[in-house]
Amino acid sequence: MTKKNAFLAGPAIKPRPIDPRWTVAELIDDGFNAYNAARLKEACHLFTQKVLEEDVTIGLSLTGALTPAGLGPSALIPLMEAGFVDWIVSTGANLYHDAHLGIGHTMHRGSPFVDDVKLHAEKVVRIYDIFFEYEALLSTDKFFQKVMTSEEFQCEMSTAEFHYLCGKYLAEREEALGLEKVTLLGAAYRLGVPLYTSSPGDSAIGMSIASMALNGNRLKLDISADVNETAAIVLDAKRRGGRAAAIMLGGGSPKNFVLQTEPQIQEVLGIEEKGFDYFIQMTDARPDTGGLSGATPAEAVSWGKIDPDMLPDAVVVYLDTTVGLPLLTSYALARHRPRNLKRLYDRRAEMLEYLTGEYHRVVGTALPPPVPGLDS
Repeated sequence: MTKKNAFLAGPAIKPRPIDPRWTVAELIDDGFNAYNAARLKEACHLFTQKVLEEDVTIGLSLTGALTPAGLGPSALIPLMEAGFVDWIVSTGANLYHDAHLGIGHTMHRGSPFVDDVKLHAEKVVRIYDIFFEYEALLSTDKFFQKVMTSEEFQCEMSTAEFHYLCGKYLAEREEALGLEKVTLLGAAYRLGVPLYTSSPGDSAIGMSIASMALNGNRLKLDISADVNETAAIVLDAKRRGGRAAAIMLGGGSPKNFVLQTEPQIQEVLGIEEKGFDYFIQMTDARPDTGGLSGATPAEAVSWGKIDPDMLPDAVVVYLDTTVGLPLLTSYALARHRPRNLKRLYDRRAEMLEYLTGEYHRVVGTALPPPVPGLDS
């Protein structure tokens, strides 16, 4: 009897005929057997079997117009309420369009094959095949500008604190309007999930902050606080004997901001660490163009972003997030019980204090070494 070839040791592809009575989870487990369907199944299994252990702290990055497509209330908020997301980095645009829903505006299905000149004349804004009133932009700008006049905003703060305060007002507005829990910002406020923006000036929210500064408003966003708070979250997870996971929807700046926490800890602060333990990404970007959006987990190892020993626990799914996220969410809610909420927002000061202590322990009281060619 010949020894079986090791390359043929994987399960045979012998799916059952698809049954209309199957759940989404059953379909993924039995019918997703090759190519990116198989990668999605691997991501679902990694997420539910390892990432969702109680001692894993889960960071999520959001890129692309996900909230206008309804993925906030349909997928992201259910994941947050189940305790499956502990902290978030998002584009500002996602949070701006998220707020439309909280103040009573609606998004509508449309077609990408329309005359945009006519849409402009009708005061309709298009995000590919999503239509909404131009008035939504104006009233959302007014909403943010109004809340920014409150006394609690008249200081310097991290984007997590800024979004927490905005989420408080949106949660109140949702309740006053009799809406369901529709906003990501409101959910983050209620659940204590710190929500950061990696490029806060690159959205209409940032534009409103800038306009209010011209009127003497004292609100300033502290980017250094964002960098250090997010690094503190990851270090806290490890120092408590747990693990850290990065779940990336798309790429871009939010992906980098989640992953750069490890180089910040290891390279910049000099604190001993080994990188993220788990990595799941959904992207439509290719790695060969050199952009971060398509960069693979193996490449991230070279930067210290991912623990090389944990590289088998890394999956990239080359799939549109609007397809993959609802499937992953459905699978996770079906296959794993809810986790206890970590409410990391409430522990930001404590975690930052520990990071600061570790940094000073490493550097001692010595001044930084001179920079050749700059310091005399």
